[in-house]
Amino acid sequence: MKKLSEMLAEQTGTVSSVTGDVRFISRITSIGLTPGCKVVIVKNEKRRPVLVYARDTMIALNRGECEHIFIQ
Repeated sequence: MKKLSEMLAEQTGTVSSVTGDVRFISRITSIGLTPGCKVVIVKNEKRRPVLVYARDTMIALNRGECEHIFIQ
């Protein structure tokens, strides 16, 4: 299991869990990143948001958020 921030561009995986407070989990799940969701890393450059493609949507997540999303 890896953190979303540790994945490289063009890697794929499945969200296994999301940790954090209730507000964070609610926000992340409302944009579609729920356990079981398949994701493709589009871009992951240092000091930049991570671009993820999931559920036919491009999502930009900051690095702090990516630390709480685990991928299998």
